[in-house]
Amino acid sequence: MISTRGRYAIRVMIDLAENDTGNYIPLKDIAERQGVSKKYLEIIVKDMVAGGLLTGASGKGGGYKLCRNPDQYTIGEILELMEGPLNSVACLADAKNDCPRKKVCQTLPMWEEYDKMVHDFFYGKKLSDLL
Repeated sequence: MISTRGRYAIRVMIDLAENDTGNYIPLKDIAERQGVSKKYLEIIVKDMVAGGLLTGASGKGGGYKLCRNPDQYTIGEILELMEGPLNSVACLADAKNDCPRKKVCQTLPMWEEYDKMVHDFFYGKKLSDLL
């Protein structure tokens, strides 16, 4: 399940793309338009800046803006930054989770197929597709 962090991150990205004037957009404006707490968005955008999705500037004229054009972002990269791996089961989420049943697991192919569909869906969607 995608949490509010992931969903709000996408909403922030859409808001920034739709309101892009070349200037930084204050977080209070985004929070107001999106109906989301500014405090909660501060936590989210901090991770988005650290992850290279946004640039931020403080002070007068400060705020946030996209680092790239909307067609250069995939929804998958946004979600994985905010949510972590989009894997359905622990044994596929991390190579360190090497399940001892991997070679005999009858359900593993199903989980691999499901994860591939999810990956391909979210990485096949661009931010620009949602504008």
